[in-house]
Amino acid sequence: MKLGGNVYDLREVAGAFGDLGTLIPFLVGYITINRLDPVGILVAFGLFKIVVGLYFKTPVPVQPMKAIGTAAITQAATIPPGAIWASGLFTGLFWLVMGLTGAVTWIARITSRPVVHGLVLGLGLGFILEGVKMMATMPLLSAAAGVLTFFLLSRERIPAMLVLLGVGVGVAIVREPDLLAEIGRMSLLFRLPEFGLSKIGWNDLLIGVLVLGLPQVALTLGNAIITTVEENNSIFPDRPLTVRTVAIDHGIMNLVGASLGGIPMCHGAGGLAGHVRFGARTGGSLVMHGIFVLFLGLFLADSVATMFRLLPTAILGLILCVGGLELAAGVRGGMPEKSDRYVLILTAGLSMWNMGLGYAAGLALWYAFRRRWVQV
Repeated sequence: MKLGGNVYDLREVAGAFGDLGTLIPFLVGYITINRLDPVGILVAFGLFKIVVGLYFKTPVPVQPMKAIGTAAITQAATIPPGAIWASGLFTGLFWLVMGLTGAVTWIARITSRPVVHGLVLGLGLGFILEGVKMMATMPLLSAAAGVLTFFLLSRERIPAMLVLLGVGVGVAIVREPDLLAEIGRMSLLFRLPEFGLSKIGWNDLLIGVLVLGLPQVALTLGNAIITTVEENNSIFPDRPLTVRTVAIDHGIMNLVGASLGGIPMCHGAGGLAGHVRFGARTGGSLVMHGIFVLFLGLFLADSVATMFRLLPTAILGLILCVGGLELAAGVRGGMPEKSDRYVLILTAGLSMWNMGLGYAAGLALWYAFRRRWVQV
């Protein structure tokens, strides 16, 4: 079925789950380690997946902000929930201002193509490495599922993602037979998210801005804005995005999300590549996934931890690895100048460690070559 420029079919359903490799691990950490109420998190994600799918009409993912999520989960003893919401407020205000003033457009304009391609390549390779680490938890399952996935991806009549998810659920139930009983005890319980802003103190604001928010800025600029726009516009030139629109979108998304008690959210080129690789071609995949996530948040939030256990880490790692392969393989070469290749490789290598450092170093080297301060 086609409606409003989006397609709603089995292929789009399969592609909708193409970013689970990054989505679920962070959600599990926030809910089980930081003890955040899953209602606000899931409702915010579901709501904005629907909005983004309807507005952009391409499978632009809605994901947790990775730098903030990693710091909040690994330092949970010193990061209260209020600080997480405060970081969302700061992030939302920052990108709203950057978008409305046009500052983000200026930054994108001075960013050279080798730097952009380097960011995309580094992100893809980083996803592959992280995915392989997750796959190593069950190497035999990963190998068998990997062979099956690539076999099915070359035969579009059978949605590879849906088969892969089925394999994951089957393995999880075999390993934990009690899961079936727990699923049988699940019941619908309607709950609305609580208003999170009233629980933010001055100490939360300080931690949220300095410890969580500021380190995320460079990663958001590189991955969630510049490379997402580049990836989207290269795959869907008929439905282009602008960095200004995506920055404003980040602002609105996080201001509303923090108010609902959600976590900082962003887009990402890796998630986009994952959606596309598994079949998504329109925003319909996000709309359908968003409705599902919104239903979980409103009616099954108390049982979501049980549902997450249905997908083994190895399967999530394989999904992440396939998305990384798609992203890295999509980098266009065609750079006859050796200096441009130097910039691309330096940016990619450093971006695997720190996206902000990779961006800054690549841009500095590119301008140094152009002004003939250095030569190769």
